[in-house]
Amino acid sequence: MQALILASASPRRHELLGRLGVHFVVDAADIDESVRPGEAARDYVVRMAREKAEAVSSRRGDGGPVLAADTTVVVDGDILGKPADHFAGLAMLARLGGRTHSVITAVCLQTEHCVAALEVETLVTFLTLNREVCEQYLATPEPWDKAGGYAIQGLGGALVSGIEGSYSNVVGLPLAETWQLLARHGIATALGPADG
Repeated sequence: MQALILASASPRRHELLGRLGVHFVVDAADIDESVRPGEAARDYVVRMAREKAEAVSSRRGDGGPVLAADTTVVVDGDILGKPADHFAGLAMLARLGGRTHSVITAVCLQTEHCVAALEVETLVTFLTLNREVCEQYLATPEPWDKAGGYAIQGLGGALVSGIEGSYSNVVGLPLAETWQLLARHGIATALGPADG
């Protein structure tokens, strides 16, 4: 069987998928990730995951299995992408501080025979943050390539007072659901078949 293709340049997704013991190669998708006017967050991440999988599958043209994912942070119905600059990062942290927000990841597996997608939502609650803490966090390299401007698996985890749902989802790839998706479609993992 052909190796699974991971359509992502994210080192966090590489690490998480590797934990499942999956043999895979990386071939990152390069697509327009703009949000469409009026597009809901859940619709956006599912569309992104599907478009990434389709782009890589079409480019390769060999019918091999392609796994793609997209993660977004949502607060007040607004999608928070990666901060473009210091001001944007500060505004994001100010919105997240002292509140609960949603992290949604969509995962899409495209094979020669089908396209299967799922989405997972996790609720994350931040401590109340003052300006000084936000500035100190933004002075690190951590926030700049992360949706919502923080990394729960790094120093940003210190800003989090609670989490409801999948931790690995917040990092960028929900492990339980991804394992089940792969197992249902005959992709070997270190855990074997999933009964769920």
